Amino acid sequence: MRHFSLKLATIVAAALVARPGLAENIERTISVVGEGTATAPPDMATIHTGVVTQAAQANEALAANNAALRKILDVLQDHGVASKDIQTSNFNVQPEYKRGPRGEQQPEIIGYRVTNQVRVQVRNLPSLGKVLDSLVSAGSNQISGISFGIDNPQGVLNQARNRAVADARSRAELYAHAAGVRVGKVLVISEQAAQVPRPQFLGRAMAFEAASAVPVATGEQEVRATINIVYALADRE
Repeated sequence: MRHFSLKLATIVAAALVARPGLAENIERTISVVGEGTATAPPDMATIHTGVVTQAAQANEALAANNAALRKILDVLQDHGVASKDIQTSNFNVQPEYKRGPRGEQQPEIIGYRVTNQVRVQVRNLPSLGKVLDSLVSAGSNQISGISFGIDNPQGVLNQARNRAVADARSRAELYAHAAGVRVGKVLVISEQAAQVPRPQFLGRAMAFEAASAVPVATGEQEVRATINIVYALADRE
């Protein structure tokens, strides 16, 4: 084993002698992460709305729910929401059990609850407040959330990408200057997944109390881009 190690060391040493500039030929690089953000007002909203009905028999609860949901669908159509922007997101039929004096569930079924909820995309954002009010007036007693978005985010995303590239270059220049070298050509660029805004939720209580067009604050949407760039480094001239 010792004889093999000495032989291997001799081969490596011979290679270094044959190529004395090997260490100098290794390209020096710097890898940095750049981040950029861009904002734009939203131009669409997604809401979840539906109906919860209760009755002594399951078929009675279902019939009442169906009738109420048809009214909701008619309201959405009246506000210009296209059929492709309405999708069932939850349908549930479950028994209601009798409760004891301490609130404990007992095995006796006293009725049934039917829940039917749809996911709706409202592309005419200025009409959102009236849509919410009309839904409640039509019988919707379940509005679980609302999120705003940009229908075509490519433009604002590209702004964030440009800023991320500029940020990466600025960081590389800073580090290179501190190290006494300069930034060379770009060797590698890779992009991480863009960050999209989180949904902003609208509680049920607001929906239940609505008596006129619901005031809605849309704010702005922020898109964030993150990239990794590897630059070559060179000596200062």
